[in-house]
Amino acid sequence: MSPRSASVNEELRRRSRERLLQAAVELVGEHGFEATTLGDIADRAGSARGLVSYYFPGKRQLVQSAVHRLMHRTLEEALEREPRTEDGRERLARAIDAILGLARDRPVLMRQHMAGLLQAEGFVQCPEQRRLAELLSDTVALYGAQNVSADYPMLRALLMGAVYAALVPGVPMPVPVLRTELFQRYGLEWEMGVPPESEEGRGAGQGDVSRFFATEERPGTV
Repeated sequence: MSPRSASVNEELRRRSRERLLQAAVELVGEHGFEATTLGDIADRAGSARGLVSYYFPGKRQLVQSAVHRLMHRTLEEALEREPRTEDGRERLARAIDAILGLARDRPVLMRQHMAGLLQAEGFVQCPEQRRLAELLSDTVALYGAQNVSADYPMLRALLMGAVYAALVPGVPMPVPVLRTELFQRYGLEWEMGVPPESEEGRGAGQGDVSRFFATEERPGTV
């Protein structure tokens, strides 16, 4: 049997990493961060346990990358859904609803993510986090911000604050109340985006996440 080409090996490595990201999202969402081990993630992904450290320095970095992937793909899907639009106000409304929807529909996962951001490592600089930042920056620009470099961090901070407020154990704030506050700040009508009471807004983010990860099997998978 002839050796695999470099391009084939690269594709296999990429798919192996994708499966680990998906497994991390699923397991932390089901059991929480502390109860999920790297071995559990590797087993769910069908990967050798030693491969996890090849792609990620540790569990927290893996989980942050996985959640950032879920966030940026959820946001991307929301921004590009039909009917597609380049209207900056509608796209900002969709962005707000996408992020708040994750807090509503995946509370365990997002609570663990917010807790991880308060650790010493802070944000993990990874491709998933950079893509999320690019999407939010582009949304702010289309909205008409005069100073994107200042307005994007403010939007990010407001969204993080809203997610945190929605997830505080014992005293969570209702997502519709947080949505109202953000929409009023940015001058958005309630009917924009995906209102919580709409059919599309009810539990839209609770389903299968596999579409966000390129994990289809091929012969010779790493």
